[in-house]
Order: sequence, then structure tokens, then C-alpha cells
Amino acid sequence: MLPAESPRGPINSRIPDGDNRPRLVCDECGFIHYENPKIVVGAVCLHEDKLLLCRRAIHPRRGYWTLPAGYLELNESTEAGAAREAREEALAEIAIDRLLAVYSIPRISQVQLIYRARLARPDFGVGEESLEVALFGWDDIPWDDIAFPSVHWALAHYRETAHLADFPPFGNPPGATGNY
Repeated sequence: MLPAESPRGPINSRIPDGDNRPRLVCDECGFIHYENPKIVVGAVCLHEDKLLLCRRAIHPRRGYWTLPAGYLELNESTEAGAAREAREEALAEIAIDRLLAVYSIPRISQVQLIYRARLARPDFGVGEESLEVALFGWDDIPWDDIAFPSVHWALAHYRETAHLADFPPFGNPPGATGNY
């Protein structure tokens, strides 16, 4: 859906008056189309001391394991988005416990909000963006086949908090700038 006021003419990149960086600006009406980071939402999901992972059926990193996660939709809360992604990718209903981490990945203009959750029901399956979905004990996680560094971070942060009822959300690990 287009905003109430949308561009009417040619759009070019330039620095608008009062700004400090190039933006896409309509030459005719001055409408500024802001391009902002993408918000990714997901969850580290536990069931009977095992963690739910999905093997990606899509690029990037097709065939590698990840958490159920994806882009937040318009008009969706971050918790609802994380639950929706678990349904879409793993056919799983989850109960979110709390925010586990907020990761900054500037190289690809992402902010990732990862929740700690448990399966609300023991059933799950293969969603359209997954090749396979499975529960893994910590020692059985396919560490060499994890899709993204932030999945490693989230799993490690989950392990640090598994016994805690309350904790502040994590950020990128020390030295991990997200520019991998």
C-alpha cells in the first residue's frame, strides 16, 4: 500500500534540504522515500531440553540450519512475528518467554530480535521455507552447518540463560560487529 502522499514524478537520489545523506526524492513533489533497516524476528525454541532448528529451503544459505526467523510484517508486533515465523517454517506453535537478544547486522541493514520460547505443543513439521525441521540436544546441533553467525550467538545466549527467569537482553557478542 502506498502512503497517503506518494511520489508523482521521477525519483532520484539526492540529499534533501535539512538532511545529511542521499535519499530517494521525487523531483516533482519532494516526497522522500526512506529506506530503513529490515527487522528480523525469531525464536530459540525449546522442547524437552532440545532446540528446534530448521534446514533452509531458500537462499541465502540453502541447506544450512537456522532458527525459525524472518522479516517482521507491517502492523505486526515483534512477538506475533516470531510466532508466525515458527508456524511458517516449522509448523510449530510457540509460547514466547522473553526477549533473548537484539543483534545489529549493519552489513545487510538488519536488526534481529530473537526471543526465548518453548513449543506450546510437541508437534511440528516442515514448512514451505524449510527442507527439514528437527529437535537437537546441545551436543547434537550441526554446528558446522549453521546458516548465520547470529544463530550461533542466539544459541550460546540461550544456553547462558536457560536456568534464569530474568536477564537483560543480549546484544552482539564482544567484537562481533555484524559486518561478517
